[in-house]
Amino acid sequence: MEYRQLGGSGFMVPALTMGTGTFGGGNEFFKAWGASDVAEATRLVDICLEAGVSMFDSADGYSNGLAEEILGAALKGRRDKVLISTKGSFRRGPGPNDIGSSRHYLPRAVDASLRRLGIDYIDLYQLHAFDAMTPVEETLGVLDDLVRAGKIRYVGGSNYSGWHLMKSLAYSDRHGLARYAAHQAYYSLIGRDYEWELMPLGIDQKVGAVVWSPLGWGRLTGKIRRGQPKPQVSRLNTKVVVDNGPPVADELLFKVVDALEAVGKDVGKTVPQVALAWLLSRPSIGTVIIGARNEEQLKQNLGAVGWNLAKEQIAKLDAASTGQRPYPYWHQGVTLPERNPPPV
Repeated sequence: MEYRQLGGSGFMVPALTMGTGTFGGGNEFFKAWGASDVAEATRLVDICLEAGVSMFDSADGYSNGLAEEILGAALKGRRDKVLISTKGSFRRGPGPNDIGSSRHYLPRAVDASLRRLGIDYIDLYQLHAFDAMTPVEETLGVLDDLVRAGKIRYVGGSNYSGWHLMKSLAYSDRHGLARYAAHQAYYSLIGRDYEWELMPLGIDQKVGAVVWSPLGWGRLTGKIRRGQPKPQVSRLNTKVVVDNGPPVADELLFKVVDALEAVGKDVGKTVPQVALAWLLSRPSIGTVIIGARNEEQLKQNLGAVGWNLAKEQIAKLDAASTGQRPYPYWHQGVTLPERNPPPV
C-alpha cells in the first residue's frame, strides 16, 4: 500500500482509507448504505489490514454513534496497528448547544467519540461541516487545546468552502495554533467541483484532501448503465439517500460510465477500480475513503491501487467528465489562461 504525506504535516496515511458509514445501519439513511455488525466489521478490518489499509474513518453522526462503537470493537487489541479518524459538529442532542464547533460543544463531542471508540486519542479529528455561528477564533482555539491535551493528533475540516478554509488557516498561522492538515471533501468523476477552488487552495496551502464518496454516491459501481434499470440492491433506491446526496444529470453519469468501461477494458480493471485510480492520480489527494457493505465490494475497491492509468486514459476520463467551470473560473480561463493554469 502506498503511503502519502497528509498536507504539509508529518503524518503519513495510506492512499486508501476504510470508511465506516456502512457500520451499524442505525436508521433508514444508513441502512441503505449497509448494516455491518461487529463480526462483519471485524472481518472487513482484517481484510483491510492484510492489504495495508491501516486508516479507518468514522463520525459521531454515523448511525447516531453506533458506527464508532462497532469500529472500536472491531479494532480492539490492535490500536497500535491502525490510524483512526472521526468527525464531529453535527447535532447530537436536542439542546441549543448540542451542535456545532463551539468551545462548549467540541470537548464533549471529542470525549464522547473517544468513549465509543474505546481509545485515548484520535489520530485525525475533522469538523464535519462549517459552523458559521461560531467564530473561527473560538473553534481553532478549542481544537488547539484538544491537541495540546493529547486527545487529538491532527485536525481537519470537512465540506468547507474555499474562504471558510482559508480564513481558518490564516488565523491558525497568525496565532501559532494547530493547523488543518486535511480537508475531507466530496470529489468524483461525476462531481468535480472540488477542482475549481479547493484543489488549488489545498496545493498552495498544503492541505491534503480526504475524499468522501469517490464513486459518486454509489453511482460509479458499474451497475448503473444506460438503458438499464437500477440494481435491486443500491442506496440509490432509498429516497432519503438520493435527496441528501449530490445531484448528477443522467447523461453525464452515462457518459462517464461509458468512458470508465472503455478504459477498464484496456487495463483489465472494473469501473469502480478505474474511477478510484483516476482520483488517486489527482493533485492534492491525501487519501480516498472507500466503503463496502460486504467483503466482495471491499476486495474490489482494494484493486484500485498498485497500478497507474496512462496519460491518454486519464485524458479520456477527463474529457467525459469535464463540465462548465463556475464563475469566476471560466472567465479566468478565457481571459488570462496562461496565468491561471489548472492544477497538475
